[in-house]
Amino acid sequence: MSEFKVYLSWKNEGEDFSYKTYDRSHLWKFEGGTLVKASAAPDYLGKSELVNPEEAFAASLASCHMLTFLAVASIKKYTVATYEDNAVAILGKNEKLRMAVTTVYLRPNISFKGDNIPDKTIIDEMHHRAHQECFIANSVLTEIIIEPVY
Repeated sequence: MSEFKVYLSWKNEGEDFSYKTYDRSHLWKFEGGTLVKASAAPDYLGKSELVNPEEAFAASLASCHMLTFLAVASIKKYTVATYEDNAVAILGKNEKLRMAVTTVYLRPNISFKGDNIPDKTIIDEMHHRAHQECFIANSVLTEIIIEPVY
């Protein structure tokens, strides 16, 4: 079993602590030392120039899918040249009528190089396998829709 730690810190820098005015900016610090400035989404009074939890959730799913896809491709002896994704997280009400990220769309656009280039059917099979094996996808209730770009 593996363990992953993130340190989060927030400090009240203002005089006022009313819902509309307190600063949502905070800091994420990862074990390797990487610091990420984060905030709430702009719709929830956060700063648009900072990462918000919903974006991070989509990025986490997209990253996990990509890393798992790359592993599957390498095992199958396909050489990936580039991998890009434009992931989108949809916030809405779940079946319990609570706000949640209900759907995440992954839209990977992948190119291959070398003599062994997979066809669309094989790429779709690799996406299916990557989705089945992705640790993050296996950890959430959110619907994850994979729409490869060809």
